Amino acid sequence: MVSAREATAEVFEKATGAQIGSYALGTVDDVRLAVASASSAQPCWAARLPAERAAVLRRMASLLESRVDEFTSVLIRETGGVTAKARGEVTAAISRLQICATLGALSRGDVQPSPKAGKLTLLERVPLGVVGVITPWNFPLVLAMRAVAPALAAGNTVVLKPAELTPIAGGQLLAEVAAEAGVPPGVFNVVTGLGPDAGQPLAEHPDVALIHFTGSNEVGRLMASIAGLRRTSLELGGSNAFVVLDDADAEKAATRGAWSSFDFQGQTCISSSRHIVDSTLHDAYVAELVRRAGQLVTGNPAEPGVDLGPLISAQQRDRVHSLVKRSVDMGAAVVIGGKSEGLFYEPTVVVGVTPDMPLFIEEVFGPVAPVTAVDDEAEALELTNSCQALVNAVHTGDLMRGLAFAQQLHSKNVHVNDAGPRPTDADDVDLDEFTRRRWIGVQR
Repeated sequence: MVSAREATAEVFEKATGAQIGSYALGTVDDVRLAVASASSAQPCWAARLPAERAAVLRRMASLLESRVDEFTSVLIRETGGVTAKARGEVTAAISRLQICATLGALSRGDVQPSPKAGKLTLLERVPLGVVGVITPWNFPLVLAMRAVAPALAAGNTVVLKPAELTPIAGGQLLAEVAAEAGVPPGVFNVVTGLGPDAGQPLAEHPDVALIHFTGSNEVGRLMASIAGLRRTSLELGGSNAFVVLDDADAEKAATRGAWSSFDFQGQTCISSSRHIVDSTLHDAYVAELVRRAGQLVTGNPAEPGVDLGPLISAQQRDRVHSLVKRSVDMGAAVVIGGKSEGLFYEPTVVVGVTPDMPLFIEEVFGPVAPVTAVDDEAEALELTNSCQALVNAVHTGDLMRGLAFAQQLHSKNVHVNDAGPRPTDADDVDLDEFTRRRWIGVQR
């Protein structure tokens, strides 16, 4: 993880600004070396028995578990998340390793119906080769493990480029754990650095069989265009909607609505960027949302009693405030919040948001709850589907009505009377993403 040009950059604690480490500014030459190393190591790694690869993943999980306090502390300082968020991320990463260690026990293929008498047709699942993984800064450890663990379990080798804002927990420390667990040289490689200097060359490299990218729509489209005909796996964001229908319980809905916009300062791909509320419940819902925003404590996430930490960077803070200001200039109104001190942005509720405003159209990625009033369910449905979204939610007093509404939404995931992530256990591991199917015909 030392750059060929030996250049480094500093890593700062988001809450205090104190330096907590540094990382190598990798270049295209570093990416070439890492991919070459991964390509060379892949055949031997794939040839290992599945049980041997599983044992390595279990050792990684055990080592992570033994260093859970260290990783939690680094994640708090590096991402600005509170203790519960950081510890939950480490726990989820451990779980992912343990689950993926069991993949070797799954069937490697099938016997298919033969199109010809006397012929045996086999369908075999084989690794792709070198997998390039580019991760974001909000959940640097678990989002790395979401791709790294199944890729390694399936017999691939990996080159990981962590986000430059969080290169320690999701890059440097992870490489330490892998080496100590006995991952062979070249099987797991980390290249730190800036996106254009390290991330883009990784996506462009012809020997990378799969690009696994988690991040913004803008960069995701670039990754897809670079990859061309090669495989890509893109987990992108969007302007998620939190819909409150006219028969919902305003207090209960606001409890979940506050969480969905303010948790981890709204810096997740599942955060709600739009609160679409029936006009008959608008005032009651906003009042409850404002009350909850006012109760949240913003401060250093390493200290007890703090609910919200700092935003990840000054650039992110300025972007969030620009969305608020531009929408206010167009006629929206801030009911609470809308101010910042350093990287700390107050939990904010904005009303009078219309579909042409930046707060409605763009993914906020900050602790802001923009509220839009609608006249009926049909308008709520139309506005919800008017923007790309990853996770939408609908709240209603009638479960069947909620299910019917959810079935008409275009997002990948939908919550009915809830908000938050989907389950991230075995159901979230897709081995087919990291393998290809090979047909073998045998004439008897």
